[in-house]
Amino acid sequence: MGNLRDVVIVGGGISGTAAAYELARAGASVMLVERGELASMASGWTLAGVRQSGRHPLELPLARAAVRRWAALGEELETDIEYRQEGNLRLARTPDEVPVIARLVEEQRRLGLGIEFLPDPAAVRQVAPALSGAVVAASFCPTDGHANPTATVRAFAAAARRRGAVLCIRTEVVDIGVRGGRVQGVRTTAGSVAADAVVLAAGVHTDRLCKMAGVEFPLRTEHVAVVQTVSLPPLIRQVIGVANADFAGRQEVGGRMRMTGDAFPWQWPPGALGADDVQPPAWAVRAVLDRAVAVLPALSDAKVARVWGGLIDLTPDGLPVIERAPEVEGLVIAAGFSGHGFCLGPITGQLVRELITTKRPSLSLEGFRRARFAAPGPKAAAELHG
Repeated sequence: MGNLRDVVIVGGGISGTAAAYELARAGASVMLVERGELASMASGWTLAGVRQSGRHPLELPLARAAVRRWAALGEELETDIEYRQEGNLRLARTPDEVPVIARLVEEQRRLGLGIEFLPDPAAVRQVAPALSGAVVAASFCPTDGHANPTATVRAFAAAARRRGAVLCIRTEVVDIGVRGGRVQGVRTTAGSVAADAVVLAAGVHTDRLCKMAGVEFPLRTEHVAVVQTVSLPPLIRQVIGVANADFAGRQEVGGRMRMTGDAFPWQWPPGALGADDVQPPAWAVRAVLDRAVAVLPALSDAKVARVWGGLIDLTPDGLPVIERAPEVEGLVIAAGFSGHGFCLGPITGQLVRELITTKRPSLSLEGFRRARFAAPGPKAAAELHG
């Protein structure tokens, strides 16, 4: 392990690898440290929607900028990341959910997003014929899409390596050095490395890493069940979600359906996190399947190929933190994406690079500082995952 770098990035998901790529191609000496494998946590289990619809108004400009990057991202990274821009549908399954969808469309149109309201089952089925007639209305954003999450993370990592970044996999950060209010570097299970900047993009582990640097980050962890079928004939092109965010799904490029449910409380097990600890309980898997068949009846006979669980790094208001920590010079935080950070990955990497190299981000990050958590007022719940 080299002992001197401009930047150490902690976390091998899409935020960390995108930041490594952006910084390395800007000429920085970069080391990325990941305690497991690349995309082994949220960036690997995610639904992998690339969506603008349903975003909080503060997050929407980031999502729109990200979607512009996604259009040519595979070419830029020299890899097929299976990006498809085939739209996103958010479904109303009961009459009570119709006003929720109608308000979403109205609010997002007012913010300039091209999104349609499909007011009845016939209009919904014209866009997605496989959907159940029980779906009574929907929003439709045709510029949303999806991609392969693991392929995308690996593509960012490979592109970063080609530009000189060093990636240390299966290596854990055990301490972050701070002296005189400035970050000094990190100590890992493979040795120490000095650095002028440290980026914490480690998802559910970020609050613990912040504490090592003397910084507080209010984060809680929730658990999500994911179900993947065997490859099926073409069924639906759009990513689908629902009004109350308790189900989402998409058909992957290879034909498999990937589906998630709503988040539920998670308790960290004692000792090291084992491979089986994140597996979801049977009731959560059943809930995903029941909701899936209710909106896509053709799935009732589909064979299940895999079931796995994911952990969400959830902030009090369901929005991420992207900032230079004011308490420690050189410490940058990009975490707390609350289950919907995959789409933002390319723009998160760009913003991290800007925070480090120029300290002048190209998009407003005022709403993504930790200082907001100290302000009074209601906190939002997490939205649709992916």
